[in-house]
Amino acid sequence: MRRITRIATVSVASAALALSATACGGKSSDTASGGEPKAAIAYDIGGRGDQSFNDAAFAGLEKAEKDLGVKGTEAEPSEGEGDPDKVQRLTELARAGNNPVIGVGFAYAPAIAEVAPKFPKTTFGLIDDTSKKGENIANLVFNEEQGSYLAGVAAAKVTKSKTVGFIGGVETPLIKKFEAGFVQGVKDTNKDVNVKVQYLTQPPDFGGFSKPDLGKAAAQGQIDAGADVVYAAAGLAGSGSIEAAAKAKKWAIGVDSDQYNQKGLAPYKEYILTSVTKDVSDSVFNLIKSVKDGKPQSGEVRYGLDKDGVGLSTSNPAYTKMTDVTAAVEKAKADITAGKITVKTAP
Repeated sequence: MRRITRIATVSVASAALALSATACGGKSSDTASGGEPKAAIAYDIGGRGDQSFNDAAFAGLEKAEKDLGVKGTEAEPSEGEGDPDKVQRLTELARAGNNPVIGVGFAYAPAIAEVAPKFPKTTFGLIDDTSKKGENIANLVFNEEQGSYLAGVAAAKVTKSKTVGFIGGVETPLIKKFEAGFVQGVKDTNKDVNVKVQYLTQPPDFGGFSKPDLGKAAAQGQIDAGADVVYAAAGLAGSGSIEAAAKAKKWAIGVDSDQYNQKGLAPYKEYILTSVTKDVSDSVFNLIKSVKDGKPQSGEVRYGLDKDGVGLSTSNPAYTKMTDVTAAVEKAKADITAGKITVKTAP
């Protein structure tokens, strides 16, 4: 397989130059000469190696390289960056002939709204956001609350202390969907189970997605307060919560990727009960394939429990042996997909 190209963010000072070149008719993906198809992903906070959200997106790009013969490019975020940095990054990726260009995370919404009209023949993927729309924008979104509901069912079934924890990276509407589903799943299963909820940072501070020490401290605090299951929706910071849970010999529930199988978390995998998965990988691959096939996706493309777009992983043998837990989860899944259970999207 070809080696995927990675690019780093260049200084914001050159952003105006890049944009002015495009405005003046500089080479763009609309006019680039033919050749092998190219696709690019621009990572969210934490970048590749977060063992979670960004790594799931990379898996989709990697699969496209292997199965579709697409040349992939990755672009990393910079610490404390703003919208101008993202505008510059997306502009450079589009001008280089990448199609599609995919922003990994809702933070890319303003930048994609600004850049997409300048490249009408390029498809832009926006993961986790539907606020910005356009004919060449594909909004790749998920029913996170449904997968989190299943995690709540599992947590309520395995807890012995009748106290479980939820850690959100940043208190945004998206992460509150995870909280809402989890709490509802716990309470619908056992109303006597207490759910401790904590957010690591508040907007505009998005460091709660990138600092494992914050996740570790929060999880330790919840464990000290009696929690024996901790579910974190916090990107890279979630790895810290998993570490804390494992060291305390308590259960952790992962997020976005099947974190039991993440190499960077191998020392703690024994205590990763399950993970709430989002099929970010397939969403990236499917968008790239649609462009390559000449039928680019656009508008809202939703991945829910009914199509296994979200779910719970079953990689940990300890989890699959808990037949009463897995049976309860499967029943909840069937009831959600049948419309018998409506999962809340806000606490």
